[in-house]
Amino acid sequence: MKRDAHQPPPGVNLGFEDDCLTLPIDAILPLRTLGKNAKSGRKYRQIVASIAQIGIVEPPVVVRNPDESATWLLLDGHLRIEALKDAGAQEVECLVSTDDEAFTYNRQVSRLAPIQEHRMIRKAIERGVPEEKIALALDLNMSSIRRKARLLDGICEEAVAILKDKPCTNAVFETLRKMKTMRQIEAAELLVNANNYSVAYANAILAGTPQAQLVESSKPKKVKGITPEAMARMEQELARLQEGIASIQDTYGQDHLHLTVIKSYVGKLLGNARVVRYLAQKHPEFLGEFQTITEITPMPGPPTD
Repeated sequence: MKRDAHQPPPGVNLGFEDDCLTLPIDAILPLRTLGKNAKSGRKYRQIVASIAQIGIVEPPVVVRNPDESATWLLLDGHLRIEALKDAGAQEVECLVSTDDEAFTYNRQVSRLAPIQEHRMIRKAIERGVPEEKIALALDLNMSSIRRKARLLDGICEEAVAILKDKPCTNAVFETLRKMKTMRQIEAAELLVNANNYSVAYANAILAGTPQAQLVESSKPKKVKGITPEAMARMEQELARLQEGIASIQDTYGQDHLHLTVIKSYVGKLLGNARVVRYLAQKHPEFLGEFQTITEITPMPGPPTD
């Protein structure tokens, strides 16, 4: 028996109703109030500019009011609704959620990473959208749009793949651009492993990069505020750090499994009052160590993509 292609697999609940609904804005009830400065922020200005230029891109998300009245509860899109009200709009097309947990919904929303924004802008330009219109829609000046469009110039595909969903600023890519291909890949992995995408950390990696791995290898490396001697030490320390990370990645899976088993076993031991009382009387130093083990929170595994 063939299953309808439009039907979800058995046991899978849809997160939204099949069709969007056009609803009166006055019938949509917000679940939270906006802060005093919400309308003076950059995000609100961008939404207003985007609506004025191209309309609503991402529909607000609502759920049916459980009191069965003709109203709807707003889960996501509070700023968009306010912008539409200020623009004099009467109706808006909405996604209808099947779940009324606003906290869960908003916690799962993925924000646009700089590389994704770059690709969006490049695609719009390739389709013939004028840069001026993109700038107006995003509430940015022309130079910012051009910088975002050139974000990945000089960045190798492997480094782009590593950082595709990471919050790296334009300045971080400016720093990576000074490195050769293999060093860009190593630098991207260091950023991800440290979960640090700041310009300061990227510059520290640049400072620890051997001269031969720079694009302009013939020019002396200069990093503001760092002496040549300090850069030489950073090169050595960064090389040791990379070796250490590589060795950890090789055994991480097995070590994580061992830790999980040990933590579970020790937790069961400490759940026995007689065992705890014995350890407290005879081996208090062991009891302290065992309690520390049960409180360990394992770190997430190294990236696989």
